[in-house]
Amino acid sequence: MFEKIKQLKNLRDQAQQIKSALEQEVVEGTAHAGSVRIRMNGNQEVLATEIDSTLIDLQKKDELQNAVADATNDAIRKVQQVMASKMRDMGGFPGM
Repeated sequence: MFEKIKQLKNLRDQAQQIKSALEQEVVEGTAHAGSVRIRMNGNQEVLATEIDSTLIDLQKKDELQNAVADATNDAIRKVQQVMASKMRDMGGFPGM
């Protein structure tokens, strides 16, 4: 029983270490030839959004909305790659 509790505590500690390490990682997702940029940390929190002023036009609203979604998804894909790499580097979770 105590061994299971110890393993659970170790898993929790390892998860916290991974979360802390991922918080330090920053990726940038881009779309629309770089005119929309999303910076995100490894915990998938958006840190900054940059939009080129040429896209800020009511007639280009749909284009801008699509570009923001594309840049966000690009950043999320990059974060997932960083997460997988950190998990491998830190030994992953035991038993998985």
